[in-house]
Amino acid sequence: MTRTLSTPSALRRTLTATAVAGGTAALLLTGVSAASAHVEATPNNTAANSYSLLTFAIPHGCDQAGTTKMTITLPEELNDAQPTVNPNWTASKVTEELAQPKKLADGTSITKRTSQIVYTAKAPLSHELRDTLVLSVKLPDMAGKTLYFPTLQSCETGQTDWSQIPQAGQDEESLKTPAPSVTITAAKSGDGHAGHGAAASGDGMAQTAETTSADTHSNDDGGAQARSWVGLAAGIGGLVLGGVALLRGRRPAAK
Repeated sequence: MTRTLSTPSALRRTLTATAVAGGTAALLLTGVSAASAHVEATPNNTAANSYSLLTFAIPHGCDQAGTTKMTITLPEELNDAQPTVNPNWTASKVTEELAQPKKLADGTSITKRTSQIVYTAKAPLSHELRDTLVLSVKLPDMAGKTLYFPTLQSCETGQTDWSQIPQAGQDEESLKTPAPSVTITAAKSGDGHAGHGAAASGDGMAQTAETTSADTHSNDDGGAQARSWVGLAAGIGGLVLGGVALLRGRRPAAK
């Protein structure tokens, strides 16, 4: 006696379900890639009047050309930033003279500030690889304020200017090349005195950096993305194996 698949439509339903599931997984993978398509700034702390480590992610090159330089412009609310050492890059500061002296909270005044941090790659960063650059900054006492860090990404050929700032009521996701940003939250008790990655001197210029914390933050960022890819890959594998098993179970069998 021979057992056969009840109807041809059952096989079609099986294949369709597997294809739809596979397509959904592919869209999820695309979402992971798209989410990291922009240069973004990820803070380890956003409390007002406190120190924060900002991790700038470099997800890809300019039209598949390797990245050679990242020029990060500091918002006018910041007087300085301390670049964390990255063995693949050299870092330098660009200073500017202020139109008029700026009075600090401690009563002193400054006549210049750090306007940009420039990271230059020792070798072009391939389009297929990513890296992170970390800055230590003292956030101003401006809860609710969003700070923008226009970033110019220079490549072997071409460049991408991540400098678009949304207008009032405009969704930042609608921008093609948005500037990395950080929104300051309410201050916490004790912030601005301990546990920071940079110490400010009398002229408002940061002097030291806690690279261990920055490296840990960068590794956590890369580990999270790696776990996302592994999880999605495992899901796709399970869908494929399930489809194969179902087809095998419905094959004609002779008795």
